[in-house]
Amino acid sequence: MPPPKDVVKIAIQMVGAIPQLIELQQTKPLASVLKDVCDAWSLPNAERYALQYADGRQTYITESNRGEIKNGSILRLTTSPDQEAERLYSGIQSNNSDVKTDSLKKLASLSQDVTFAQEFINRNGLKQIFSIVEEGNDTGEMLAHTLKAFMELMEHDFVSWETLSAAFIKKIVSYVNMNAVDASVQQLSLSILENMVPTSRLLFELVKKEVTLDRLLTHLQATNAELQLKAMALLIALLLAATDAERRDMMDYLREKNIRQFIHKNIIHSSEPLGDEMAHYLYVLQSVSLNLCERRMRTSMDPYSQEQRELLQSLRQTAFESESEAPASTFSTERRRSLCAKEFRKLGFMNNSNPAEDLRRAPPGLLALDNMVYFSRHTPSAYSRFVLENSSREDKHECPFARSSIQLTLILCEILHVGEPCTRTAQAFYPMFFGQDHFFEELFCICIQLVNKTWKEMRATQEDFDKVLQVVREQITRTLSLKPTSLELFKTRVNALNYGEILKLRQTERLHQEETLAVPVLELRERLKPELLELIRQQRLLHLCEGTLFRKISSRRRQDKLWYCRLSPNHKVLHYGDVDEGVDSPPIESLTEKIPVADMKMLLVGKECPHTKEKSSGKQNKDVLELAFSIVYDVEEYCLNFIAPTRYEFCLWTDGLNVLLGKEMTSERTQTDLDVLLSMELKLRLLDLENISIPDTPPPVPKPPSNLNFCYDFSHTEQ
Repeated sequence: MPPPKDVVKIAIQMVGAIPQLIELQQTKPLASVLKDVCDAWSLPNAERYALQYADGRQTYITESNRGEIKNGSILRLTTSPDQEAERLYSGIQSNNSDVKTDSLKKLASLSQDVTFAQEFINRNGLKQIFSIVEEGNDTGEMLAHTLKAFMELMEHDFVSWETLSAAFIKKIVSYVNMNAVDASVQQLSLSILENMVPTSRLLFELVKKEVTLDRLLTHLQATNAELQLKAMALLIALLLAATDAERRDMMDYLREKNIRQFIHKNIIHSSEPLGDEMAHYLYVLQSVSLNLCERRMRTSMDPYSQEQRELLQSLRQTAFESESEAPASTFSTERRRSLCAKEFRKLGFMNNSNPAEDLRRAPPGLLALDNMVYFSRHTPSAYSRFVLENSSREDKHECPFARSSIQLTLILCEILHVGEPCTRTAQAFYPMFFGQDHFFEELFCICIQLVNKTWKEMRATQEDFDKVLQVVREQITRTLSLKPTSLELFKTRVNALNYGEILKLRQTERLHQEETLAVPVLELRERLKPELLELIRQQRLLHLCEGTLFRKISSRRRQDKLWYCRLSPNHKVLHYGDVDEGVDSPPIESLTEKIPVADMKMLLVGKECPHTKEKSSGKQNKDVLELAFSIVYDVEEYCLNFIAPTRYEFCLWTDGLNVLLGKEMTSERTQTDLDVLLSMELKLRLLDLENISIPDTPPPVPKPPSNLNFCYDFSHTEQ
């Protein structure tokens, strides 16, 4: 008979004793279980002991988490959390430096456990840690263990960051600003400040004042990659917590210090591969920088603003100042107004009598005007050539500069996500962004000339304006997807992708997407589907067997623990467990946690997952919702929660888990893969029918003849 549902078979170890194999009754109080275990080993005072997992994070077993114990788990009898907290609380106050260091090291390790952390904090342990930091002069191993323990204790959110004393904060700041400090101490200090900054305006201002941008840039230029990463994390935290005005000032200062060029040369093109966290920080830095354009993008032109009118007039004067021999001031008011209207029409404004009306739409608002002025001032020859070349064409064939610039600015804002909040896990930055100051304006200068080039290639008229801009959008997005490392390379590639190439690419994609709709082909398609779906199922299960590295994302910070999950080769057990940074594919034996596939009940995705319900809703969590899924397993309906690193991994894992559950694969990737396989298989099967039209219906069967006299009659013998 199978064991009762509320009983699990486990092993309990103790140093110097023979392990006990027991059947743990989950309904029995934990204190009674501990007493029975202690009695078996003749240990008095059972209340001084506790159970914890022997492997992994070695979490203490409590009444609240005992339900997570599985059959076959190995536990260890150890000192209870309150006894251990008391011992370490005394140990960190010892006058013996070796005892103190060992106690702090053990504290840093045990503080990851929420039960121990609560016991230690309840004994006012944080106050003792503050005292060690504030009064000590050590900057080596002991301080590193102290700061590590502090970070782990604060991670449980029992204590607010706003309760930290000014003396403690200044001491942490001093470690960041010192030169002769152990690198691990500086890394931990930077992490502490990074966590402080978002919690309150007061802490942000304190950190911003005490840790200068120059000091952060010094750490960014360090050869220690981890120190470089923590410095970038604090810089990003400061930028995100700043007001718009502060953020603009900080970015201006960083521009003066050529941070983009440094990042482009020493981080992006470093000999070491770029990690996920650094890629995310570069994405945020790019997003923050581009979002400085948002204010101008959302501001309509004010026709009564003298400054804006002068910018508008400068466009006309730069293009046409040499055309008229006589100065405009010698003309009458009416003649001057008529001449200006004519020139604004040549510039491509739709409302040539009042061109400011064209810039009232926001977005792109004043950002379009800024781009046009930048183009006219920094590339005057290209600007004049664009305007004058189109002025000499027939009215219906001229490419309107102003109208094109306004629409192009809007397209670039949409492609580069200007004005959109940063997402928490995105890593999609453009390397060329960091290789160029005034990136947005320089990109516009390249793309507005591309508009004129594409207009001529399409032999477009005014009625084709939207079609031309659609092609230009496609040229830009296709080229950006190649991740060019510089604007020069972008310019070369986007100009090579002419209208003819776009048509060829569209035709190729159309041929891949379109299938013959003849009934026989559709019937063949349906016959092939089961076989190809089985192939996709096998591929999904194979991917689960190879396994994937997942990252735990806490509510406070991104850089959390890594864990790995993979399916056993016989497809019967899911193995998972925590892994260290840098481990790509751990052996299945090292993954200590297991879930039998037979115990899996259902798969949850997105908002249905328990770990997404705990998070606050908002735009920042939208990308996490799209990557979240959970496995519900066992009779108690426990959950194993995942956040996939990419949408691709999300699709493969959810499909594979659905296969294990005996359900249909539902991800968009399944349909894409099926379409590709069907397309290939159909083309192979129909290869011999090339250039032969397949009728929609089978040819009709001829009617039987009116008589069968044409048959030889064997009944008559030959005479």
